[in-house]
Amino acid sequence: MKKFIWLSATFLATSAILLTGCGNTPKTVINEPVEPTEAQLIQKGEYLVTIMGCNDCHSPKTMGPQGPVVIADLMLSGYPAERPVKKVDSGPIKKGWVMLNEDFTSAAGQWGVSFAGNLTSDQTGIGNWTEENFRRALKEGKYKGLEVSRMLLPPMPWTNFATIKDEDVKAIFLYLKSTKPVSNVVPMAIGPDQIL
Repeated sequence: MKKFIWLSATFLATSAILLTGCGNTPKTVINEPVEPTEAQLIQKGEYLVTIMGCNDCHSPKTMGPQGPVVIADLMLSGYPAERPVKKVDSGPIKKGWVMLNEDFTSAAGQWGVSFAGNLTSDQTGIGNWTEENFRRALKEGKYKGLEVSRMLLPPMPWTNFATIKDEDVKAIFLYLKSTKPVSNVVPMAIGPDQIL
């Protein structure tokens, strides 16, 4: 009988401990998302500009041993204004070809001749743009991000960016606004009627 009472008491004590422990389950802590700092957004923007190939067209280059190399002081400043605009041979364009200049900052095709824009923080670039101007240019293909402007010309691949997340647009914009300003007024596009 003593053995039975001892086993019953042990069972009750163990059950009480287990039941007490079950009632004290830890509460789930829900962490609110932390907004990235401006420095973190700028860093992300630089990363996105790099992987999206913006330098491919928007940065003047010099020829290096392995091909074109971005000129660091002119990075993202677009087609150099002091460079003469070369006459375009319309023969290949009439046959459906597209031509690029030596550093890819201008292109000629059925649309005419387009020149890569200045993306630096200078007033001749995007220095006076709003984030909304930039979003509209990148996602909707509007020249200078203005609602009533013409569409951006090839080879600007704005249709590839139409679904880019707004937080990525913000990061890219903040990065570009943090770049060294380069004063460079890019030439206006040349219409197809002037080359074909």
